[in-house]
Amino acid sequence: MTSSHCRSRRLILAAILCWGFAWQAIEVLGDPFHAGAAAVDVTPLQFPVVVNGMFQQRSATRAHDRLMSRAVVLSDGKLKLAIVVVDNLMMPRDVLDEAKSMAKAATGIPTGRMLISATHTHSAPSVMGCLGSGSDRAYRGFLPGQIAKSIVLADRNLLPARFGWAVVGNVPHNHCRRWIFRPDRMRADPFGIRNVRAHMHPGHVSPHHIGPAGPADQDLTLLSFQARDGKPLAVLANYAMHYYGSPILSGDFCGRFGAAFAKRIGQTASFVGIMSQATSGDSMWPDYSKPAKPLGLDGYAQSMAAVAHSAYETITYREAVSLAMAETVLPLKRRVPDGKRLAWAGELMKNVGDREPRGMAEIYAREQVYLHEDPTAELKLQAIRIGDVGVTALPNEVYGITGLKLKQQSPLRTTFNIELANGAEGYIPPPEQHALGGYTTWSARTAGLEVGAEPKIVASLLGLLEKVSGKSRRKFEDPASEFSRTVRASKPFGFWRLGEIAGVSAADAAGGRHGAYERGVAFYLPGCPAEGMAAGARGNRAAHFAGGRVRLSAADLPQSYSFECWFWNGLPNEARAVTGYFFSRGPDGVEAAPGDHLGICGTHNKPWTGRMLFFNGNDRNDALVGRSIVQPRTWNHVALVRRGDRVSVYLNGSQRPEIDGRCANTVPADCETVFLGGRSDNLFNFEGKLDEAAIYDRALNVEEVAKHFAAAGAEPSLPE
Repeated sequence: MTSSHCRSRRLILAAILCWGFAWQAIEVLGDPFHAGAAAVDVTPLQFPVVVNGMFQQRSATRAHDRLMSRAVVLSDGKLKLAIVVVDNLMMPRDVLDEAKSMAKAATGIPTGRMLISATHTHSAPSVMGCLGSGSDRAYRGFLPGQIAKSIVLADRNLLPARFGWAVVGNVPHNHCRRWIFRPDRMRADPFGIRNVRAHMHPGHVSPHHIGPAGPADQDLTLLSFQARDGKPLAVLANYAMHYYGSPILSGDFCGRFGAAFAKRIGQTASFVGIMSQATSGDSMWPDYSKPAKPLGLDGYAQSMAAVAHSAYETITYREAVSLAMAETVLPLKRRVPDGKRLAWAGELMKNVGDREPRGMAEIYAREQVYLHEDPTAELKLQAIRIGDVGVTALPNEVYGITGLKLKQQSPLRTTFNIELANGAEGYIPPPEQHALGGYTTWSARTAGLEVGAEPKIVASLLGLLEKVSGKSRRKFEDPASEFSRTVRASKPFGFWRLGEIAGVSAADAAGGRHGAYERGVAFYLPGCPAEGMAAGARGNRAAHFAGGRVRLSAADLPQSYSFECWFWNGLPNEARAVTGYFFSRGPDGVEAAPGDHLGICGTHNKPWTGRMLFFNGNDRNDALVGRSIVQPRTWNHVALVRRGDRVSVYLNGSQRPEIDGRCANTVPADCETVFLGGRSDNLFNFEGKLDEAAIYDRALNVEEVAKHFAAAGAEPSLPE
């Protein structure tokens, strides 16, 4: 660092200290709750500036709109804390620690009581190198002082206050952007390995993809702080939308939200409207399942402000608000390259020299060198309690499913999550998502933590929430529905609802026959939407099969048995010889595939394409075929009933069998395995979603099958 930079920082700190010392006496110990807010301009003063946020480095010669650091400071008379949201892509921990130290010197607020996060605009000056971009040295020196200033001014603005909040579902503005490829359309990663089953931005109504790889967190949470006389001081909103897309430099939609919201409530410049970034690592505004309908950046910001305003109108306030905050550090490993990959990277880097890398191969080669040189990470994690509301802070780009895990297990029923806070340690895919590959899993500073990082982070944050609330975390539950209650009343041999949100176990809701998920299954996708299955506030949930299966133990299942489930096939019926098997009773990995296998016909026999298929293995090669074509991307209920050599298959509540015939039982006497989502030999595994799967140790009668279907609230029907 040059002497001029050091002198500049000393001057900034001196100015901040003067502001702070003049106002530290405002710390009020007798009054229960105070709040203050401020916004400070962090637009660069020197141009051009380096801009990151894409694979290649960019630069800006001017600002399209102002960038801000927006802060709220809260005090309950015993504890004071600060929450800051900065218009930036992501900020490393050392930059934020410097800002916190400056603010502490001026206000006395401990650094462990400060949360500083980024909005994740992709149109801001770079203070952190990533992929093909470096950082801007001058802006990196400028930013900490401005962030500190926002904290100091918010502290200066403390007033006796009241607090309220609202949570509203906001489905239209946020969807999963990470989609699963068809198995015949997979792509290669930057290292030349064809392993990409899921990737971001598939394009609208893509013929190459099946569906989203995970759920989006679509809750908009709004915290409102007002003076005791009802004058609005600030709102802190939280929503999981990655970014909209804006000219550089710009605060994107988060930067525009505050002004749009303030206008709706008729407030002046003293009001501070803040939009914080929730768990949006795999989400964005387009709904790729439909044709594109962009709102435009300003339209999107205005639309978000309208939703927030509707929630704001429902808020009730309280003046007695207590605070708590806890912080910890979590050491983790990075996924460092092996010797072969490091050698490959070294050869490529010889051609790069001092310039920024160009192209995916060079970019990821340099990232391997960085990971090799820095094989560990230390994450700063935080939890805050504001009255009955919980807030978590984590320095990562976080999948929506991770945010939902925290919300559903938090001891505080209203909880939201702020990502890219107190540092920037890249994407944290849940372990099962690593198996699907794609950009957000590729080893780099942007996604380099160990495969098991996500569950460790979730566990640590839940522990912090327990600490600040004084309560135990809630157990994750898959709520019962009318359909699930009806199935359980029929006393199944096993009942796997497939609504898991984490782990490797497929829970048996009827007993202890828990199954095991293989690699290649995504969790917690929207399940069958029938009325009698809409369990819980977030609806019915299902597993998406993308090459993997669920393995079940069925050692004592008799030869006469039944199976039922709901299925959603994501492949065109003409995509391959067999569209997919979703139930299989047979020994694992045996090439002849003896056993019972239920699925959908493909092109192997064209008159059968799209019809239900029952098959008993390659040696006998017997097949029974349905009457109707099952359309892709539709939910269907199926029940398979075997009575000795007689096989009947019922579809969508019809009491007339879709399949009814004789087929020899080739299940080996010592076979103890059943598979969901694929065949026993892993050939033509299912590509789509399965929901509410049950096995019975007896032959169901047609009335029982119809009763189960009716409990879902769907009308009996047949496909075409």
